[in-house]
Amino acid sequence: MSLTADVTVEHRDVDVELVVQDGETLALLGPNGAGKSTVLAALAGLVRSTGRVVLDDRVLSDSRGRSWVAPHDRSIALLAQDARLFPHLDVRDNVAFGPRSRGESRESSRTTAASWLAEVGMTAYANRRPHELSGGQQQRVAIARALATEPRVLLVDEPLSALDVEAAPEIRDLLRRVLADRTTVLVTHEVLDAALLADRVAVIDSGRIVDLGETTRVLSRPRSDFGARFAGLNLVRGTTSDGALRMPGGRLLHGLAESPLEDGQPVAAVVAPSAVSIHLAHPHGSPRNSLDATVVELEPHGHRVRVRTDLLSADVTPAAVAELGLHRGSRVVLAVKATEVHLHPSRPVSLA
Repeated sequence: MSLTADVTVEHRDVDVELVVQDGETLALLGPNGAGKSTVLAALAGLVRSTGRVVLDDRVLSDSRGRSWVAPHDRSIALLAQDARLFPHLDVRDNVAFGPRSRGESRESSRTTAASWLAEVGMTAYANRRPHELSGGQQQRVAIARALATEPRVLLVDEPLSALDVEAAPEIRDLLRRVLADRTTVLVTHEVLDAALLADRVAVIDSGRIVDLGETTRVLSRPRSDFGARFAGLNLVRGTTSDGALRMPGGRLLHGLAESPLEDGQPVAAVVAPSAVSIHLAHPHGSPRNSLDATVVELEPHGHRVRVRTDLLSADVTPAAVAELGLHRGSRVVLAVKATEVHLHPSRPVSLA
């Protein structure tokens, strides 16, 4: 059993195919405006799309057959960025609203609500109104409300984006527990959310899937520029030349290949910024890769400084920035060991 979707929303230039297996969490990543929320809205039935959406052999929408299942009858729940609780209802009745609207009695729906409030740790707040809750508490109630209808699929749209830094870790842990073995499509901009919550990741850019695979692979060996930025890695593209990557300008980047490479085939290299060192001249006894570059930006990055160049980014200490006199436009030499450069073929995206 699975969710299979071919979603095309022409006026938003979105054309995406997805397969989400039963009990799997698929994370959708991508820059703002890439089409992630549009995909969720189409799956939920809130946006009309061409194509076909099928859940457990039940056709939810099919533009060719002109079939369409209303949002409330899809067995799909959407958990949005904002809690969007009903302000005139207390916490218990907010959670009971879904079961009640599906035909459960008042007593039964309140029993269901009590069970889910216990699950999210909000039993003590059952009689409060939304305005009496913190942002984190409201999101807990929203999670309980979304799950109280026992949806076959849960759509989660950046649930932590509106929370403060103290509340976010607790809600992330809660989601990790309640999403286990539940079919979920998650939109997030946080690498930690993808790492902890998702089984697979799809990277969407300009309304198209540009990378798709298991979370570990996408975060460690990204095949898209956004995926590399999201994971905090350098991604360099080129073609194979004598086992190395030849960049468009002709320079070679030597590394280790995950599989045999043929000369001339498209290839990508992934390099962690922490593996790149910066010098003012080519060092003696340097690693195999020693490349001239120009600094384009310096950014604070935790207790270090991320130096972005026109070739690779490097993480160095503030003391190194001062010692080397780095600034925008500085000419530098980047050194990185070949063992820190991971080469892999640039393959087309597969839905499998």
